[in-house]
Amino acid sequence: MRVLVSWLRDLVDVPVAIDRLAADLHMRGFEVASIEPWHGGEVDDAVIDLEITANRPDCLSVAGIAREVSVLYDVPLRLPRPPASPDRAPALPITIEAPALCPRYVGALAEVSVGTSPAWLVNRLAAAGIRAINTIVDVTNYVLVELGHPLHAFDFEKLAGGELRIRLARAGESVTTLDGQRRTLDPQMLVIADRDHAQAVAGIMGGHGSEVSLGTRVIALESAYFQPQSVRRTSKRLGLSTEASYRFERGADPDAPLRALLRTCQLLEQLGAGRLRPGVADVQPSTLEPRVVSLRPARVGVVTGLHVGPGAVDPAEFERILVGLGFAVDATGKEVWQVTVPTWRVDVTREVDLIEEIARSVGYDRLPSTFPALHAPPAPPDPRLERQRVARDVAVGAGFAECVTFSFVERRAALAFADEADLVQLANPLSEQFAVMRPSLLPGLVDVVSHNRRRERRDVRLFEIGARFTVRGGETRGLALVWTGAASPQHWSGTGRQADLFDLAGVSSALGERFGVDLVCDPADIPYLVSGRAAHLIMKRNGAADQSGTPETDATVVGVIGQLVASVAEARELPANEAVLVAEIDLDRLGADIDANPVVRVEPLPRHPSVVRDLSMLVAADLPAASVRGTIRSVAPPTLAEVQEFDRYQGRGIPEGFVSLSVRLTFRAADRTLTDTEVQDAVDALVAALADRHAARLR
Repeated sequence: MRVLVSWLRDLVDVPVAIDRLAADLHMRGFEVASIEPWHGGEVDDAVIDLEITANRPDCLSVAGIAREVSVLYDVPLRLPRPPASPDRAPALPITIEAPALCPRYVGALAEVSVGTSPAWLVNRLAAAGIRAINTIVDVTNYVLVELGHPLHAFDFEKLAGGELRIRLARAGESVTTLDGQRRTLDPQMLVIADRDHAQAVAGIMGGHGSEVSLGTRVIALESAYFQPQSVRRTSKRLGLSTEASYRFERGADPDAPLRALLRTCQLLEQLGAGRLRPGVADVQPSTLEPRVVSLRPARVGVVTGLHVGPGAVDPAEFERILVGLGFAVDATGKEVWQVTVPTWRVDVTREVDLIEEIARSVGYDRLPSTFPALHAPPAPPDPRLERQRVARDVAVGAGFAECVTFSFVERRAALAFADEADLVQLANPLSEQFAVMRPSLLPGLVDVVSHNRRRERRDVRLFEIGARFTVRGGETRGLALVWTGAASPQHWSGTGRQADLFDLAGVSSALGERFGVDLVCDPADIPYLVSGRAAHLIMKRNGAADQSGTPETDATVVGVIGQLVASVAEARELPANEAVLVAEIDLDRLGADIDANPVVRVEPLPRHPSVVRDLSMLVAADLPAASVRGTIRSVAPPTLAEVQEFDRYQGRGIPEGFVSLSVRLTFRAADRTLTDTEVQDAVDALVAALADRHAARLR
């Protein structure tokens, strides 16, 4: 908002220099963008360019700033007071067909003589950044800047039927606006029309067909209040922003239309450019009830820190400030005041808004600096964040680097990891690359691996913790791991080994240990993983196993693990001959009822020796090692301290459909040295159980 200081001084006395005025306005919430010397008038002047926030449309005028200056320096305000219109029958027929979008419309006819505006008016408009056109248009623009309320003038003789209708545009209707552009309207746009056609886009710009010209003799003056949302929506759709729309869409004063119209007619008469015909039409389907807000003077001190009372800030000062800003204050109740909000203050709806006005006018620089005393106990840790922290610690400890990828992915990438019916699709995606919400964390991670691979980074370990979105499951938090390349870097002492599923399974097992559960691999057919190298991750509490050693029927599936199929890898520009190992774990299920920080039991170092026995047995090739371990745990005596698989062989000398599985059993007692007989009896019982449940045969 560009404010010419000499214009401001016409409305209020400014007792300070221009620089001080700008500084004081800045401290009252009006940011000063610049101070520009202005030499367009008879004396040196200046233009103060203020940044007006969106909640203060009342200050998009010289009168609005003058009101603030009046309160700031406690000086009287001199607003223009046009004479009232004679009470006659309306000379201009006006019909409001969309009262929800136009609650008030004031119109009148004026006989005019169109010419050139005087130099002082042209100078003031130029200071405000508005180009002079002719007397009629210039006066309406002058009132726009002075009072902040937009007006428009129609050439009355160009209006079919000599009437104005405020209605919604018809389907396919168009209008040529004053900028010469033909604009197609839609049925949600409000227009000002005559009997036959739309003549203006309401609150934005007039039409070329009823434009005021040098030959105009009678004008129809419009001064209205339009619903802000309607003007904003139309302005955006048409891509058309004007001084009028800028004010209407922020909220004009619904009580200003008549005052602005009469002020326009007053200026026209003073300039000898026109005369109002008796009979102003003021169409207002419903009256606006004033807003009343309760204010507790003592609350001002609580919120701002000001000391209110004798020897400090007097509550009478609060009343002076509010009255000066246009509020009506009923202070008969000492504890609670009833404050009537002026119609131009659309931003004041609550007690705290009134307190803000008082604090702003007193001066933010006068408010004491205080720090709140915090007595609240520390908030308990968020279990979800704790689970994520533990998962992150495990992944980083295993050598993985964390990634953060987009929550939106392209449809083709999402379909590789989820069914189409389960995809959450965006109604208005930015592009095809962000068409759906990711159903899995893997598409983004695989793309990052591809990005690194194209830059010759072959050994990549990445993880991500984030949200997945599906129609059936909603939003869940998960951990995804991707591993490709070597398990360990190449070294002169030996060739680096390529990572395999056992390496990745070890990471998932370590994660389970941190959560106090066993994560067991259960072979499964998963569309995007290689058959025979894919499994579900089953969650069981440590030590819990059924008598068969197989995963329990009510065990919880918390994730998947395996090798990415070649088709998915190639689609992401990854070599088909290089294994891409992936795992994804549902952290919400994994830690649903598990403490992410379980109590760790510390046992003293054993005082008695351990006894180790190795067993090599033939078992079915599709039998999970976890099932063998579960069977051993279920029948072993308490002296079995550890079970570890150390070899798996399939090839020459092994029957087809079988593998040789070797396990190491460690026995130990805390209170004595075990005898060979005790250990052998335990081993015999284990061998018998394995033979009975899994048809295992010792080699």
